[in-house]
Amino acid sequence: MVVDHRQGHLDVVRAALSTLVYPLQFAVNLPVEVGRRLSETLVTQKFLIEENNRFREEHQLMNSKLQRFVILEEENKRLRQLLGSSIRFKERILIAELLSVELEPHRQLVEINKGFREGAYDGQPVVDASGVIGQIIHVGPFSSKVLLITDPSHALPVQVNRNGLRAIAVGTGQANNLLLQHLPTNADIHEGDLIISSGLGHRFPRGYPVGTISSITLEPGAHFAKVAVTPSAKLTQNREVLLVWPYEIDDETTMGAEVAMNR
Repeated sequence: MVVDHRQGHLDVVRAALSTLVYPLQFAVNLPVEVGRRLSETLVTQKFLIEENNRFREEHQLMNSKLQRFVILEEENKRLRQLLGSSIRFKERILIAELLSVELEPHRQLVEINKGFREGAYDGQPVVDASGVIGQIIHVGPFSSKVLLITDPSHALPVQVNRNGLRAIAVGTGQANNLLLQHLPTNADIHEGDLIISSGLGHRFPRGYPVGTISSITLEPGAHFAKVAVTPSAKLTQNREVLLVWPYEIDDETTMGAEVAMNR
């Protein structure tokens, strides 16, 4: 042992024995090594699956937040347009949101999220950034029903902005069409003329855009022209509207206000 320790005579023998024993050691350690590697593989796979699920959830969450940001951005644009519209509001106003829409040929209604708690009243005018929408016909504590100007039962005193010619704009049941009544065939009107509220009847304030004349039809033998008007307000696109207080309304007037203006 001393000679081997000092001169290494048995190194060759040990190397040969190590070579012979290695397959046996490998065979003995193989199940343990396979088990260890399999365990590591399963743990790694489980970790990757959990990581993948977590990343997928985070991705969906980020997409959801991004969609909300896009929605908020669009809503912010609409509100800026609503408050910064070309209509100069001298009256007190309040923003309301739509809760439901009922657009049928014989009924054109929307419901908004403001009621008499916010001071809304029957007959109150409702507008958007582009023009007149309609008027409230029923007020509840938390919501109100708005009759659109396109409803067949609605009539609105208007005038031609260019020359002040007065008429009545009535609904047709179509969201993109009004009719002007009581205009003679020789009336000074043209396609493209802007129609505004006249303020008569003390329901809608004067000067709010109502629509633009889209067509004029003169029927033989008729005393009045058939004048079609395209509404200025975005009646089928609005999510927010404005309630307007055009006149001082006392309690007695509010309680006795008419529900709607009929033909």
